[in-house]
Amino acid sequence: MNILLWITQIVLALLFLFAGGTKLVLSSETLASMGSPNQVVLPVWFIRFIGVAEVLGALGLILPGALRRQQHLTALAALGLTIIMIGAVVVTIIGDGPKMAIMPLIVGLLCGLVAYARMKPSLK
Repeated sequence: MNILLWITQIVLALLFLFAGGTKLVLSSETLASMGSPNQVVLPVWFIRFIGVAEVLGALGLILPGALRRQQHLTALAALGLTIIMIGAVVVTIIGDGPKMAIMPLIVGLLCGLVAYARMKPSLK
């Protein structure tokens, strides 16, 4: 189970590093053009904030366990990313409908699984 959790954490970390890094590096015009025509328009500062939170969450999924320091932070990082993905599901449903919200829902459920599993002392 520990190996499966590590694989999930690595995949999620790569996903959030890419998504958060994109939000931080690309211009607001480029980000707006990448979205669907029905997307909910959010302020640029909020998009950048989400990008920072995603990058820090990705690092929090990997570094505490890899460095064997403050390992409880992995569960907190996964919980924070779960909250971000709940918001992503809601915004996606509002803008594009329920069909497009399946991917953020799956990612959010995986983050929730990691948060739950890493809170249990036997799987640390």
